[in-house]
Amino acid sequence: MKKGVVLGMGLFAAFAFSSCKSSESAYKKAYEKAKQQELAEASSASTEAPAETIAPVAPVAPVAPVNTVDTTPIREEKVELVSGDGLKAYSVVCGSFGVKANAEGLKNWLDADGYNAKVVYNAERNMYRVVVSSFDTRSEAASARDSFKAKYPNRKDFQESWLLYRVK
Repeated sequence: MKKGVVLGMGLFAAFAFSSCKSSESAYKKAYEKAKQQELAEASSASTEAPAETIAPVAPVAPVAPVNTVDTTPIREEKVELVSGDGLKAYSVVCGSFGVKANAEGLKNWLDADGYNAKVVYNAERNMYRVVVSSFDTRSEAASARDSFKAKYPNRKDFQESWLLYRVK
């Protein structure tokens, strides 16, 4: 009895799969016919449509930016200088570490690459920050950060550089 049921189900499945091929080709033929009609209608419409004339438009003068205020985001932290010299009010930070040796390693690498890097410590967050350069004004620091990022476009860690305002 079971063998008969299994055999019947097998025959049913074979019949069902063999009947799908004919319906696929019918759908394909209908699709191709509709596509040909659509192309024929589009080509006949393009030959019958009159050409449009477009009036010339006067050029628009460029507009100068209205807002010249520096809106660069900045973090305020109370930090103390650990190594390096001359920390000013605004700094470009290119790395933050929980281990001082890691911060010193990045500082040494930057020094070898021509920078006068510094390591500062934020006691509140227990983090060592590596400062690439330090400035008296925010706009100078923002410009230095942008040029630093441009110098190292393939270093993702340097692309995340940020500005620090030293709170005393």
